[in-house]
Amino acid sequence: MAAEQTATGYIQHHLQNLAYGKLPAGYTRTDGTVLSESTWTIAHSSQEAADMGFWAVHLDTLGWSIGLGLIFCFLFARAAKKATPGVPSGFQSFVEVIVDFIDKTVKDTFPHRNSMVAPMALTIFVWVFLMNLMDLIPVDWLPLAFAHGTSALTGADPHHVYFKVVPTTDLNATLGMALAVFALMIFFSVKEKGLMGFVKELTLHPFHSGKWYIDIFLIPFNFLLEAVSLIAKPVSLGLRLFGNLYAGEMIFILIAIVFGVGVLGFIGASFLQMGWAIFHILVITLQAFVFMVLTTVYMAMAHDREEEHAHDQ
Repeated sequence: MAAEQTATGYIQHHLQNLAYGKLPAGYTRTDGTVLSESTWTIAHSSQEAADMGFWAVHLDTLGWSIGLGLIFCFLFARAAKKATPGVPSGFQSFVEVIVDFIDKTVKDTFPHRNSMVAPMALTIFVWVFLMNLMDLIPVDWLPLAFAHGTSALTGADPHHVYFKVVPTTDLNATLGMALAVFALMIFFSVKEKGLMGFVKELTLHPFHSGKWYIDIFLIPFNFLLEAVSLIAKPVSLGLRLFGNLYAGEMIFILIAIVFGVGVLGFIGASFLQMGWAIFHILVITLQAFVFMVLTTVYMAMAHDREEEHAHDQ
């Protein structure tokens, strides 16, 4: 039972983010301290993180997301700056392959003219791929280094220091990106079709008779169906990425537990980790590609005026 509790605690520790939020006055913390006034602080347990509520910030998710985004910008800007018309360097060739691949994919899925879509697709693919790639780092390396480093600097109990290094295993990050895509969908839908055109798209589809005295009764049903379909796009976009990466991280954590089960466990876990890591390379690449393609498809749908023309007829 003790081993089981230890394994459970190990899993829960690795699945908890480094949360920063506000605890109310009179709150009893994990170490028994009672707060005399409401305080913004770092959570020392999953319960404290939950009690911080909606406004709690996941510092590890934000830090790694921003850091990896800056690395992407630096590397690609450097490749662009050093690009030569002659024989390219190895990294320049690699960047050119990615850019050509994204450009071709966007041309195949986005038949409209918008100079923002291709750079956005490139940013999404590389950024999401880099965040997913963090899942291949052994689950204990960075969290342990951060916990002991924090303990040495601040004297904090390392068992109360949480640190997740894969931003896409945080639902806040994936839904945040999906909601950004959703906002762009609404913006371009209104920009390309006009406000009334967008309203018609929501209220006169899929059922439309062409006679106003019939359509007026169909509008509530059309709006319900279209609203559900519209909202489902960002929700499914964010949940798909989160679900696949969260499951992958969970498998790595379970394999890490097996490392502590004697010599045979260590040998078996080594083979399991290697095999899953190789397979997971496909998963992280595919999920970045799917997120990018679906975003491009949604942008194309936002620019598409064919249904509006069909309604006007």
